[in-house]
Amino acid sequence: MGEVRAPAGVDPYTPSVARMYDYYLGGKDNFASDREAAEKIIEILPNLRDIARENREFLIRAVTYLSRQGIRQFLDIGAGLPTQRNVHQVAQELVPESRVVYVDNDPIVMSHARALLAENDRVIAVDADMRDPEALLARPEIRAHLDFTRPVAILLLGVLHFVPDDEEAARIVATLKTALGPGGHLVISHGSIGELSDEQQSAGERVFSRTAVPGTRSRSPEQVRAFFDGLEPVEPGVVPLQDWRPDTDVPLARPGEAGAVGGVARMA
Repeated sequence: MGEVRAPAGVDPYTPSVARMYDYYLGGKDNFASDREAAEKIIEILPNLRDIARENREFLIRAVTYLSRQGIRQFLDIGAGLPTQRNVHQVAQELVPESRVVYVDNDPIVMSHARALLAENDRVIAVDADMRDPEALLARPEIRAHLDFTRPVAILLLGVLHFVPDDEEAARIVATLKTALGPGGHLVISHGSIGELSDEQQSAGERVFSRTAVPGTRSRSPEQVRAFFDGLEPVEPGVVPLQDWRPDTDVPLARPGEAGAVGGVARMA
């Protein structure tokens, strides 16, 4: 079977982080360039597929928790390619009137998302970049779809580690938190793999230099906790993803040597 034809405007020869993540999860929406780049990262982090599954399962548990707490609006930034059990599927299964905005700036992500969501008027996809959070929050489509005078959950799942500069990452999160009114929530998952050797770091940089992201940055649990400053943490706080409320009947991936941490916090 030959390679799937790329949609108009999509470069199949340049690896995409979103399509690499799709490959880690066993998806089919990726090209040879993505698979080659993903396998090089797997050589550095052999259990990366487990990490990707843990991140997806954390999403499911977090959205389930938020829905049960009365959250009906979700802003998923850096949403990536649609896969099974997306935010809107989890939320609307529990509360059909839940509204979701997916944000990404990858053309193939937008193409897939809009096709998937064509018949669901409570969910939209918006082309925007989290690195310009002020412009993102000002987008009229987002403001029309979500009512920021009522509680909104902002999700940053597996995306902040693609912002290697600590000050820039802190600025992005601080700006997004300004959109949270009382009862709003922030959800973050983040790669936390400790220090890589110089050889591993160089190999990773060579891979990501071919993509549209500037690089990656592992951060400690303490550094991830700092993103939630000013908010009330939801128990158990920032922990390895597989340890965040694992009692919601969602099967957990086997934890590996490297991993990710995450948490949820509430605006008082």
